[in-house]
This record gives sequence, structure tokens and C-alpha cells, in this order.
Amino acid sequence: MKKDQIRRRAPAAAQAKIMKNGLSHGKAAAAAVLAGKGKGAKGGSGKSGLLIAEGDSWFDFPGDDVLAILEDDFNYRIESVAHKGDTVEGIAYDPTQVRTLARAFEHVRQDGRVPRAILLSGGGNDIAGNEFAVLLNHAQSQLTPLNTRIVEGVLDERLRFAIGSVIGAITTLSQSFFGKKIPVLMHGYGYPVPDGRGFLGGFWVLPGPWLKPGFAAKGYDDIQQCCTILEDLIDRFNGLLQSIAGSPGFEHVTYVDMRPLLSNELPKVYRKSWTDELHPTDDGFKLVAGKLDQEINRVAPLPAGPRGPLTARSSAAGRPTKARKARSSSRR
Repeated sequence: MKKDQIRRRAPAAAQAKIMKNGLSHGKAAAAAVLAGKGKGAKGGSGKSGLLIAEGDSWFDFPGDDVLAILEDDFNYRIESVAHKGDTVEGIAYDPTQVRTLARAFEHVRQDGRVPRAILLSGGGNDIAGNEFAVLLNHAQSQLTPLNTRIVEGVLDERLRFAIGSVIGAITTLSQSFFGKKIPVLMHGYGYPVPDGRGFLGGFWVLPGPWLKPGFAAKGYDDIQQCCTILEDLIDRFNGLLQSIAGSPGFEHVTYVDMRPLLSNELPKVYRKSWTDELHPTDDGFKLVAGKLDQEINRVAPLPAGPRGPLTARSSAAGRPTKARKARSSSRR
């Protein structure tokens, strides 16, 4: 056999081996999900109704997150366009994101369904990470830890406008596709602990940490003091959401307070609630999902009778439309 033929066969054999191993890996990954070992393995039965979701990593977190638990434990079907790392300003000002949200509404209507509620999670990425240090006065400045003017500008102007814009888009889409204002539920955040923990130790898709570096840059090194500062900031953020919900033009919007559910108690109790500086543990996410389920049932109770929001309607040809795959997203 000629040497050039051997050289050609060697890469071909290596490529075949790679493809064989890749195929085996994919089969094993799918088998693990089907066996209930991975996120989304169970899926929602839809008995509790359909939800549309927009937001950040609380709705799109590796492993369990709020939406996965609402589907698996509370039997919702969810059409999600949430994406880890998204800011409220990004959602509000990026036409691509608004178009993606509109596509989710269109998919639901095409399938003959009406959402029971729309969930909104956002704002954390607008004030954490690279944005955080600018909110602080230096520890040696003898000023208040939070720079009041900057915080008020970010919350009461930038975020108030952006949140209003996102809800305005959601409301317009609801009226256009379903002929009514669908209830909107937006949640606040609990009190985090700036302990320097990022996702998987600061690795992969959500690196972090998002809070401790900002404190360090401004001369704060006492974790209890930092927790107190964050309590003030989170209270102000939750106050913003609370002031929006139910105000003129936002009567269909409900604010959901998560602060009582997640502990920031030092030195170790908080770790039962928080897996890193911004994200709850699985148990924490379960508490958040349970609270959302409670509020959904309060503001948007299921209709009586066997036909709920997920019952397929007849199409023009007299055939029922098929439900789309739950939690689909074209932005992942």
C-alpha cells in the first residue's frame, strides 16, 4: 500500500472514531434526560395552564430554575424567551428581543392557546456585575455607602422607563394576539450575600462573582456591612417594582416579593438559599416557584370545567392544533 493512501486512511479512521464517540455521547445525554436525570426531563403536563416568560437567569439557569420547577412540580406549560445575562434595558431597546417575544405570542395563538399569565424576571443584571461599583461611594469618603443620586437615577429613571417599556410591549402583544390584557407577574429579588462565589466558582456561562469585586474596588471588606448595603439596594429595587404594579396603565401587573423566602443570614445559613452571589439554590428556586404559583392562582384563577387554557381549539379546517414544545426559545 502506498504511503499517501495510508495517510489518507488514517484521518478517515480518526474522523469515524470521533463521529462514533459523538453519536454515543448524544445518545447517552438524551437517555439521561429521558430517565429524569437532567433539566426538563419531566416537563409540564399543562394542567395548570400556559405561561409566557421573559427575563434573565432566574428563568434560564443551568440546572433547575424557576420555570423548570413550575413545569415539573406545578404542571404548567411554558413558552419562554428568557435568556441568562439579559438586562431589562437590553430587552426594552433591542428590536430583536421584542420580535422574539412577539414570535412566542404568535406561536401560542397559532396553537389555539391563551396564556394564563406572563412572567417577567429582570433588573438584576442592570445593577450587578460591571454596573455595581458605580452605585457605591468609596468607604473612605465618609459619604453614605450607596450614592443616592446615582442609585435614584438608575432605578427611578433608567429602570423605571425600561420596565415600563417591556410591560408596554407585553401588553400590546397580549391585546393584539389575544384581544385582552393578560396578567403580568414580575418578581423582585431576595437579599444576596457578596461572598465572592460565582457560578461554578466563576466558570462557564455565568462566571461571576458580580458583587464582591465592586465592594473591594470601593474599599469595603466587612461582609456584614456589605450585606446591609445590599439590603438597602434590594429594598429600593423592590420598591420600584411595587410602585409600578397597579399604577395607572399597569393595573394588570402584579409585583411578587421574594425577600422573605431567601435568607442572607451569616455565616452559613444563607448558603441554603443561595448557590452563588445572584442565584438561589434548587431549594431556593423551589420557594420562588411556589410563591409565583400562589400568586398566579390568586390573580388568574383557572376557569371552571374540563376545558382549561391548554385545551386545543378547533382550527379552521376542524382539526385541533398541536401544542408547541414547551419552553421553546430562538435566542438560546
